[in-house]
Amino acid sequence: MNDQVTISPTTLSLNLTINGRTQALEIEPRVTLLDALRERLHLTGTKKGCDQGQCGACTVHVDGERVLACLTLAAQVEGRSITTIEGLAGEDGTLHAVQAAFLEQDAFQCGYCTPGQIMSAVACIREGHAGSDEEIREYMAGNLCRCGAYPHIVAAIRQAEQELRS
Repeated sequence: MNDQVTISPTTLSLNLTINGRTQALEIEPRVTLLDALRERLHLTGTKKGCDQGQCGACTVHVDGERVLACLTLAAQVEGRSITTIEGLAGEDGTLHAVQAAFLEQDAFQCGYCTPGQIMSAVACIREGHAGSDEEIREYMAGNLCRCGAYPHIVAAIRQAEQELRS
């Protein structure tokens, strides 16, 4: 007689709306949005940096608000609209103004933090916090760049803010 009990993991059936498309998932309740995006849906633009909410590399938008995907359970965002870096450009491939400005201002070096920086920059502008370089730095403080491209990132945000305002 076998005295060991085998317990199967509990899974949730979720429907997540990501970049305008509904995705069905069967996941454990403890799966973060970051892991669901990267490991289950193969949307690898959102980066896993510190996995502790310290670096901002995993920044995505949920209902237009920036959130850290590593600290958000996938189950928490069911029924809400999620936008990742893959969903920022237009359907015809036209880059968002912030993406274009990052390219023009050379606002990246290694590029690892760039998706999170761009997602935060879009939110920073949308929130009305791009009025000065100091304000941009303050509202972008949750996104770290190990390469030190901060002056170029600020310049890109200023450029995009002006283009979006026109």
